[in-house]
Amino acid sequence: MTVATEPFPALLDRVEAWIRHDVDDTDADELCRIVERVSADDGDRYPRTLADLRDRFDGTLQFGTAGLRGTMGAGPNRMNRAVVTRAAAGLGAYLTDVLGPGAGPRVVVGYDARHRSADFARDTCAVLAAAGAEVLLLPAPLPTPVLAFAVQRFTADAGVMVTASHNPAADNGYKVYLGGRVVTDAGQGAQIVPPHDTGIAERIAGAPPADEVPRADGGWTVLERDVVGAYLASLAPLRTAPVEAAADLRVVTTSLHGVGGALLARALADAGFTTVAPVLEQADPNPDFPSVAFPNPEETGAIDLALGLAQDWGADLVIANDPDADRCAVAVRDTTQGTHLGVETARSSGWRMLHGDEVGVLLGAEAVAGAVGRPGATVASSVVSSRALGRIAADAGVAHATTLTGFKWIARTPDLVFGYEEALGYCVDPATVRDKDGISAAVVVASLAARLKAAGRTLVDGLDDVARAHGLYVTDQLSARFEDLAQIPETMSRLRSAPPATLGGSPVSTVVDLSAGYDGLPPTDGVLLLAEDHTRVIVRPSGTEPKVKCYLEVVTEVAEDATALDVGTARVTSRERLGTLKKELSAVLGL
Repeated sequence: MTVATEPFPALLDRVEAWIRHDVDDTDADELCRIVERVSADDGDRYPRTLADLRDRFDGTLQFGTAGLRGTMGAGPNRMNRAVVTRAAAGLGAYLTDVLGPGAGPRVVVGYDARHRSADFARDTCAVLAAAGAEVLLLPAPLPTPVLAFAVQRFTADAGVMVTASHNPAADNGYKVYLGGRVVTDAGQGAQIVPPHDTGIAERIAGAPPADEVPRADGGWTVLERDVVGAYLASLAPLRTAPVEAAADLRVVTTSLHGVGGALLARALADAGFTTVAPVLEQADPNPDFPSVAFPNPEETGAIDLALGLAQDWGADLVIANDPDADRCAVAVRDTTQGTHLGVETARSSGWRMLHGDEVGVLLGAEAVAGAVGRPGATVASSVVSSRALGRIAADAGVAHATTLTGFKWIARTPDLVFGYEEALGYCVDPATVRDKDGISAAVVVASLAARLKAAGRTLVDGLDDVARAHGLYVTDQLSARFEDLAQIPETMSRLRSAPPATLGGSPVSTVVDLSAGYDGLPPTDGVLLLAEDHTRVIVRPSGTEPKVKCYLEVVTEVAEDATALDVGTARVTSRERLGTLKKELSAVLGL
């Protein structure tokens, strides 16, 4: 029997039991109003309200390697104080079981500026303190990288960050990091991976109802603001642009209504970037994200205000962080991309956001150059990211590791000096922040742009240099959002049973079911297709959103003496090939 077919009285019994044990009067009242609305005639007059109620009680919001993430609202299948209370109880029980009774695990808790984030953080502190943990709470809504930094700085056994990152305003989430005495290998201070996720989930399932979970009225420590100063001080080695060059670079920034704006401004100022203009409409934290439909720099239109300001102001560079500032988007004016046909816009003048792989290649090439001759030094990228970093590393004699998708895997690479994934995530200082960090990445990319400008060049010129030396790798993504989650495994099954015979006209030479493992990687849900001309496609379900994502890459060899026009033309041709590939895959996958 499913929730959809569960008898109405049985559903009401479960709802009323949840209401009795809720720890938030607002959530309890919300459910009471819904019950009152649907109870008069068993929901026949209000089918949508009844369907919503059933969905709220269709199981429990599942805890996994991404922690918790979901729509805020009352009920076990939503993000709310009752769910967070039981999650904190499960985490506390897991830490006690791993470390032993009386070990007193140290846990750092952080939160962003989304609706209810502060409430969820305080609930976590109260539950963990009652469970015997030493709890350190960040002093204000701050970026996720500051929490990851604090886990390392305070040698914490665990860290909790309340954030939904770049998800819509209606969502919230709960990330868990492990370190200290719990994880002592290369993954110390990184987000959880199996079997820790399963262990925590089992303790959450065994936790009592929320109102029966012990809570402390106090006993945790609110950290001083100097934790932010310590984080900023850790960025000093990343400031590689001469003072004059940094001051000469004109930078537009946006935090997309998130918590990274003030910290990014301070980080850039400390690095000598004094000619910086923030997008004022998006500068202050706002949990409703009023100026963007979707607060993700990758989404169409999200950074249009920043591009417009850059065009009007004559900027050299645009830097955009997502709402919790663990991602960094970069935009530049690329003269090969502009067109003056039709309405004049920043995009028609050549402004474009660099693909995550392009930024990864630029930062990775810098990291590889610095790693030459260092025994064991390794750069890493996820399996869905461009193969370019691997080639750059191989050409320089530096080790490269391919990991599963997600920084919980990238950050665990032994002897890591740099890691990235194409979804705008960059780890440029793994010893300090064992996770992606949009603030430190911004400092590095701005420093590179400033040095290039001082030489009369741009980031696009830097990409051209990489193409001449190692080949031109051009990537793109095709994704589809599903309302019916059952369609996601159906789509993957259809691809496995009937993969395409060609990719962009080149015969497919290799089909790999990633669920069986691949090239030393653990099994993961996905399919890899490789064509004879080295075109590659990877299709996988998203780990954080109801999407199927297709990662596309085409490769073109470029002569060492190719002109900027030659490389630009090759890049345009590659993007045309990707456009054709997108159409083919859309048809194959029924998107």
